Amino acid sequence: MSNWTADRIPAQHGRVAVVTGANSGLGLVTATELARRGAHVVLAVRNIAAGEEATARIGGDVEVRELDLASLDSVRAFAANLIADHPVIDLLVNNAGVVLLGPRRTSADGFELQFATNMLGHFALTGLLLGNLAAAREARVVSLSSITHRGAHLDFDDLMFKHRYRATTAYGRSKLATTVFGVELDRRLRAAGSPVRSVLAHPGITRTNLTPRAWEHRGRLGRIVARAGLVFTQPVEQGALPQLRAATEPGLTGGTFFGPAGLGETRGRVTEARLSREAADPAVGSRLWAAAEELTGVSYLARRGPAAAPR
Repeated sequence: MSNWTADRIPAQHGRVAVVTGANSGLGLVTATELARRGAHVVLAVRNIAAGEEATARIGGDVEVRELDLASLDSVRAFAANLIADHPVIDLLVNNAGVVLLGPRRTSADGFELQFATNMLGHFALTGLLLGNLAAAREARVVSLSSITHRGAHLDFDDLMFKHRYRATTAYGRSKLATTVFGVELDRRLRAAGSPVRSVLAHPGITRTNLTPRAWEHRGRLGRIVARAGLVFTQPVEQGALPQLRAATEPGLTGGTFFGPAGLGETRGRVTEARLSREAADPAVGSRLWAAAEELTGVSYLARRGPAAAPR
């Protein structure tokens, strides 16, 4: 296929789209393009004031709701209110994420903060909204992966990284977990005969506000890294295209994974991306799913028998 751009997004009128972390970066671009095509977009954000500023920039049919993915109480409250107001949800873009440097930090529930925000919060949110997604004609859940997932490994004896913590390693682990979740969600939706499709995307290396924030406390070194990012990364408008394609391209099958085509999938036109062996392993998927259910208290799509064959 020729270069995919946002101009290829079909009309979204009558569709309800939920985008987490939609007040900046990839989420803001994604929400803007969906609203531009006529979707009713729910900006699920931790900071309401920032969400209101984003609403003014986006225009269109947009609403702001508070969601802190690092707090399971917040996830449950958000989901309950959204379910009451929107019986049918057509699209959930699990975009929000944190990148940390420095010492280990924990969420409101005591989990390693990157793992809690990037994976566990989205796992719980997806499960709580699944009934409303299933009520739509062609609903999708988009999970935001990262090329860092390929160098990561899940240590099921220490998922919360309590021992020998390294922030960059923990981030890669959280994005591997997010990727495993998206793939396993696809398996379970297929096995259940659900109309919902789970698809994935990664932005390559993109200029967002996550990395500069992570380097803020590093002084001069942090400023150097931030400036280098302007040279070696792609614009956020380009980085958002894989998740926009995953969210909107007609006829996608579950499990489709998009990312940039060029230079080790770090930048460039959108193409199908490559999963790591661990991300694609059904045994890893089953084990992570069980751990996520236990940690979040949210259970859904119980696996019955072997995973369905890829299609």
